[in-house]
Amino acid sequence: MMHGLAVSLLTFILIYASLGNEIEEKATSVTEDPKPHSASEEGRSCGCNSLNRAGVSSGSESKVLFPEAAVKYTREANEPPVKNTKETARFNQMVLIPRGVFMMGTDEPAIPQDGEGPARRVHIQQFYMDMYEVSNLEFEHFVNATGHVTEAEKFRDSFVFEGLLSEKVKNKITQAVAAAPWWMPVKEANWRQPEGPDSSLADRLEHPVLHVSWNDAVAYCAWAKKRLPTEAEWEYACRGGLENRLFPWGNKLLPKNQHYANIWQGDFPGHNTGEDGYTETSPVTAFPPNGYGLYNMVGNAWEWTADWWSVHHSTDETHNPTGPATGKDKVKKGGSYMCHKSYCYRYRCVARSQNTPDSSASNLGFRCAADQLPDYLQ
Repeated sequence: MMHGLAVSLLTFILIYASLGNEIEEKATSVTEDPKPHSASEEGRSCGCNSLNRAGVSSGSESKVLFPEAAVKYTREANEPPVKNTKETARFNQMVLIPRGVFMMGTDEPAIPQDGEGPARRVHIQQFYMDMYEVSNLEFEHFVNATGHVTEAEKFRDSFVFEGLLSEKVKNKITQAVAAAPWWMPVKEANWRQPEGPDSSLADRLEHPVLHVSWNDAVAYCAWAKKRLPTEAEWEYACRGGLENRLFPWGNKLLPKNQHYANIWQGDFPGHNTGEDGYTETSPVTAFPPNGYGLYNMVGNAWEWTADWWSVHHSTDETHNPTGPATGKDKVKKGGSYMCHKSYCYRYRCVARSQNTPDSSASNLGFRCAADQLPDYLQ
């Protein structure tokens, strides 16, 4: 018993050591709303890229995680082959993205420090992309088949947006991220319990799975005979065949006064009016698809990509780029239900952010890609 407590305490210390000055004792009540910021404060962040864990492997060490996961989950779970069950068939669908050329990035970045520019000509070969973000139902199928334990479960906590927490959970928390006090480390928060021990997936099986690290996403993709999309593939797919447009559907946020994505309405982080119908995640099937038939490419949940993070890009024309060879953080795209133009204007196709491969949070999920359609989906 004492050994278990010692291990848990050591894990807790290691988790927050990397945050350094990012974590501080809260000087105010956990229920107090931070002051919203004005729209003129460009480049403000929701703090999502600050939610990193301690003990992150270096780029060269982390690079081997994918093949290890691929071998493990292919060997243990793909005999017999993965099947699209009756329950998951509605969500586990892939769309053929045609080969083409597009201008990746932009010469007019809204958040320059994120490396949104410069615009560069990129060739993409055809590939398949998940029509929807991976749902809780699909991830549950994976876990039941493989016994996979997510990193949030191993660390025994994950970051959760304060506005989703019950008073009971908040009253037990004494820390928050200094740069973004609406993010709180919650014990036992994971994909099964998105807001901690007093929450469940009872009414959210059709919502995107959350609290999954890059490593967890890679393991799922390997089991499903898929892979994570590269950043270039993700951005190309997000555009849905459109060029020089902010969103997957065009430049107007509300075409014909209709909501096309699940983002924040109101004053962030104090009050979300839920005008789009949701104040947290929505079902993966919600809102109209883009020109390629892909749903929720922006908003709802951040999505992991395969690439290592860098803010420096060449203007050279490239074919199927895969990003830097090594790095510390992985690229995530698409923004989430927490994004608002006044604070985190990252629900655009060119927008990007990053986290370490073992990071997890209540607004971070993924979708898969593949070079060939898996046999069980043919």
